[in-house]
Amino acid sequence: MPPQLPWLEPLAPFPAPTLAWGERDPAPGLLAAGGALDVANLCAAYAQGTFPWYGPGQPILWWAPDPRMVLPVAEFRLRRSLRKKLQAFRRQAHCEIRIDSAFRDVITACSTKDREGQAGTWIVPEMVDAYTELHLAGHAHSVETWVDGQLVGGLYCVALGRAVFGESMFAHETDASKIALSALVCLCRGHGITLIDCQQNTQHLASLGGREIPRADFLRHVDSARQQPPVTWQFEPVYWDELLPPKTDPA
Repeated sequence: MPPQLPWLEPLAPFPAPTLAWGERDPAPGLLAAGGALDVANLCAAYAQGTFPWYGPGQPILWWAPDPRMVLPVAEFRLRRSLRKKLQAFRRQAHCEIRIDSAFRDVITACSTKDREGQAGTWIVPEMVDAYTELHLAGHAHSVETWVDGQLVGGLYCVALGRAVFGESMFAHETDASKIALSALVCLCRGHGITLIDCQQNTQHLASLGGREIPRADFLRHVDSARQQPPVTWQFEPVYWDELLPPKTDPA
């Protein structure tokens, strides 16, 4: 029999992440059910490396998996084809990265994206509303790819201090989500942020440089990073230099 899953009342504290179900249990990483998706509860969850993930018709489910998938920004894998696309994107005046100009549009697009191996979405309507409130409170951000004045791709994330938790991406044009992720990597590098949380291991994230680390190491990172001053969530074109160093003339 699996251990009993704690049921959270709206104001109840979260169990310690180390109490999450293990690899021999039916849902490894599952920590608790119930609770609320308000700003205070979401901040408390992320502060201890816990996140909500559930589907339509299910109660709120909270997760703290071990190991944890992360993207060390210094290890971001920039393949030649993406490098060329970023170089072209940077040069063209009709292409731009915006941050937080269309958060609800981004999370809504993420919620309607078809994903391989998944029926439906985990970004249910109450999740869209909750993270929009978290955004208005200054703790969730969208990184957006715009071409010819149209939103063509992007991602959203949660940020507590300098702890950054990636959530979901979407693309209406080829590589538009990868361009947004590249911009986030550049912003993080420019501000000394070392990790982007990816929550779950996927082949796509691994191809970009993501890897698993022990939960204990991840929690130590979160505890330290979230206490650091938050960054200014604004993308400056010079940040591209973090991935696309300017060419220098030979002496």
